[in-house]
Amino acid sequence: MTDSATQPATPPRSSDAATSPRTPAGAAPDGYAVPTLRRRLLSMVYESLLLFGVLFLAGYLFSALTQQRSGLMYRHAMQIWLFLVLGAYFVWFWTHGGQTLAMKTWKIRLVDTQGQPVRTGRAVLRYMLAWLWVLPAMALDWALGFTGWGSVALLAGWVVLWALAMRVMPGHQFVHDRLAGTRLVSVLGK
Repeated sequence: MTDSATQPATPPRSSDAATSPRTPAGAAPDGYAVPTLRRRLLSMVYESLLLFGVLFLAGYLFSALTQQRSGLMYRHAMQIWLFLVLGAYFVWFWTHGGQTLAMKTWKIRLVDTQGQPVRTGRAVLRYMLAWLWVLPAMALDWALGFTGWGSVALLAGWVVLWALAMRVMPGHQFVHDRLAGTRLVSVLGK
């Protein structure tokens, strides 16, 4: 008996899609529905709320184990630890069913370009490339010496541009998904 969580998403098909050579609106050429930008962003907001708890516990564990007395003590080691915890969180969920809790809630699944479950190497690559959502803006912010609202505006502008880039990408996928050979599909029929 197989676990349905580890099975690839079954592409939703309509009777029109089976008889018509045209792809229905909102579906990729192979029949997988493409989640809207709104659903993807709402999933990301929910994910950030869940990750607050994950990172809080990981940070507390790090502080307790290292007997950290101030936020500056072992600062870089803690940043590396939290980066690894985030990576382990995403890679594990993406390779075990293709969905984090937030993705399950918003009925979005991560698959490779052939619609198959994502393997560990590809999940790690996607995690690394997902940092392109913020790292270029942070580097530019540092180089230009912005502070306060200038930093916030630069980061927000970059995130908006990065999100809207999916409108012009093939298959309406995010840039990091295209580069990693992955894609997000809708599992509304489940």
